[in-house]
Order: sequence, then C-alpha cells, then structure tokens
Amino acid sequence: MKTKVLIALATLTLSAPAAAHDPGCPGPGPGAGLGRGMRGGRAGGPGPGARAYDPKSVTTVAGKVSAVSASGPRGQRVQLDLETADGVLPVRVGPAWFLEKEGLNLAAGDELEVTGSKITRDGQPLLIAQVVKKGATALALRDLNGIPVWAGQGRRR
Repeated sequence: MKTKVLIALATLTLSAPAAAHDPGCPGPGPGAGLGRGMRGGRAGGPGPGARAYDPKSVTTVAGKVSAVSASGPRGQRVQLDLETADGVLPVRVGPAWFLEKEGLNLAAGDELEVTGSKITRDGQPLLIAQVVKKGATALALRDLNGIPVWAGQGRRR
C-alpha cells in the first residue's frame, strides 16, 4: 500500500507544472486545492507564490550585499539587496531556519554570486535565488525547476 501511495505522489509531483513555492510572492501555485497536506507545509496546499519562479529567466549575477532583511511570519523569509554592475537587485533567498541549518550566514558587505530566476514584481526586478555562492561555498536553494530544496523538510519553531 505504501508503494502505491508513493508512486501516486511521485506521478502527481512529476505531472505538476514546474514551479516553486516562494511564500513571499502572491499566486495560488501548484498543488492548490489538492487537499490538506498533499503539498507544502500548510493546510490546503503550498500557499501563495508557487508560480513566481520561471526556469526560462534564470541568470547569474555577482555583487556585494548592501542589506539583509527578513519578512513574513516571525521574520523567516530572508531577502537581500545585491549591488551589481547594473544597480541594486533585490534577491529572495529562502527561510531563515534553512539558511541557519545549512550554515549560510549572510551579511552586508558579503560578496556573492547568485543564480536564480529574474522576474518582475510590482514593476521592479527581483531575483529568486536558486544557488547562492559565497566564497568557495555554494548552497543550492531550489532545483532547476525552482522547487525549494527545503520543501517537505518541515518547519522549525
């Protein structure tokens, strides 16, 4: 029985549109309406923003962090401003608990290379990070389709 459930979930996951759950961006996302607990960590689906990541808009930028902020419930969503050759670019990184668990500390003055989906939100550019490279350390935050690697790992606190 367990095998049948896993195969059904794998089939459902593979047939879903390629998109990411990014709680800071609006939108119903894949899995919405699938029912309690089917995808994401909240009742009724993964929550808003699952369609924000666009694999066709992936780019890599380098620059210096000018600010790091946290928003959302209990300040868990980390975003930073990256000073690039083209100006300041807001970068949506991921949940603070995941960055802490993986040992990635981000602070103003850090030199980073970030690969991610560059989208437009409210008329402004925004990069949804897939991989953040700080020095010799690289942390994968999302897969090639933008699905967060922390998805399904549960929530802390």
